[in-house]
Amino acid sequence: MTPGELLDDNGLVSQAVSGGPSYYSYTLKGGEKETWSPQFFYYGSRYLQVETSGHDGEPAPEVIELISQFVYSSAREVGKFSCSNEVVNRVHGLIMAAFKSNLQSVLTDCPHREKLGWLECAHLLAGCVMYNFDAPTFYAKIVNDMSEAQEDGGLVPNIAPEYKIFGEQDRHHAFRDSPEWGSAYVIAPWKVYEMYGDQTLLARHYEGMKRYVDYLKSKSTDHIVAHGLSDWYDMPWGQTSGGVTATAVYYQDLLVLKNAAALLGKPDEARQFEGQAQAVKDAFNRKFFNAEKNQYDHNSQTANSMPLVLGLVPEDRRSEVLAGLVAEIRAGGNRIKAGDVGFNYLMLALSDGGQGDVLFDMLTHSDGPGYVCQLNKGMTTLAESWEADTKSSLNHCMLGHIEEWFYRGLGGLTSDPSGPGFKKIMIKPQIVGDLKWVECSYDSLYGQISSNWKREGQKLAMNITIPPNTTATVFVPAKDESSVTESGKPASEVAGVKFLRMENNAAVYAVGSGIYQFQSLLTEAK
Repeated sequence: MTPGELLDDNGLVSQAVSGGPSYYSYTLKGGEKETWSPQFFYYGSRYLQVETSGHDGEPAPEVIELISQFVYSSAREVGKFSCSNEVVNRVHGLIMAAFKSNLQSVLTDCPHREKLGWLECAHLLAGCVMYNFDAPTFYAKIVNDMSEAQEDGGLVPNIAPEYKIFGEQDRHHAFRDSPEWGSAYVIAPWKVYEMYGDQTLLARHYEGMKRYVDYLKSKSTDHIVAHGLSDWYDMPWGQTSGGVTATAVYYQDLLVLKNAAALLGKPDEARQFEGQAQAVKDAFNRKFFNAEKNQYDHNSQTANSMPLVLGLVPEDRRSEVLAGLVAEIRAGGNRIKAGDVGFNYLMLALSDGGQGDVLFDMLTHSDGPGYVCQLNKGMTTLAESWEADTKSSLNHCMLGHIEEWFYRGLGGLTSDPSGPGFKKIMIKPQIVGDLKWVECSYDSLYGQISSNWKREGQKLAMNITIPPNTTATVFVPAKDESSVTESGKPASEVAGVKFLRMENNAAVYAVGSGIYQFQSLLTEAK
């Protein structure tokens, strides 16, 4: 029995891009029906080729039934998402199949040829994983693996556990030492704190996190870090200078350490990291920011998105850099050009910058590489490359960043930074594209949070659930506060619903736990 992702020209299974020879061989004892399944090996595949033969001239055994078993971590599913656009639902399914395929004892890059815990996914896809799966213990395991793989000098290799050492002759080879990968040791514990409100990993690994950042400092020149893999699998390849992604992530590490130090009662160290971060920010802008054009590096999607998300852009230039990013995307036909590292930040820059309509158009465009391109090529799991190149893996989770936007953008469901772990909740849905409705829920530590909305012309209905012992800030898209009702009454007259302000065509309310039915009139018919 030979598994594989592709068929060759003769219609037989090919393991050309998924690794081989890998096969299952079983000898029947004969005389009766037998049931067998592999117990010590799995192989992510789309096809299974079965060959049978008899013994000493006996007829070949008959295959009565073949059942494919989807093997993945027992982490409970905690999120649900669906919407009125079937293409978006199919993309969600594509990504979820890839997530489950790679959700093993580590978050693997692919479930066939390597099965290695490449670390960039651990932090870049943290939100995607945590919105869908109950993952605190899974992430504790990943962070512990990174701790054990860390060298005395501070280096955290690109994979953990480090079953394979890439670049044996040069232990600082890019495939072993890339800041965008190793920084998962710093960023992932912070993601756990944001999503679950748990400081345990930050406290346990704080010293190790510091050693890694000290290592990056030792590799820097004038505060710029420029080694590593940069924006892996961008389109076209290599459009963003390596120093952009590496230094930006180095800066992100310093911000995490500053916040972690403050959280853990180390104010002097917090100030130290703040000063170090400021020096990196100044150096980054000196080297990469074109003040005349309000753009970074070579004006790639990644080069402009990362500074926007991480706060590297001078405050008085943020709107210009964001506008330039949007203009570049629109001029390029809404095509995705950012890669494995950059697309996460592109998603965040557009979503948090009020440009969800742009992100929706990038998600659904069919002219060129992207999610719809993969669907049109018949993919059933997320491919390694945007164009689903059959010379690369056809089952990778690394480009699944849009999954986080389904929850935090379309559903508008996020944790308020002032109350991590969804102790304080924000509901801020983005009404974009041709979407008529979205249904989104997440089982938090306090109970299920739901954010469902439906629009008909200019009328919007929002049904939300806020669990016990939590509070929420709710953004109801509306032309004005007077058009908003809750359970049929003017929202301003409902006990427990406090109007705060109008912001970006939304009425903002503070609410406690409970079930709410908001209705409003949108600024214009969509």
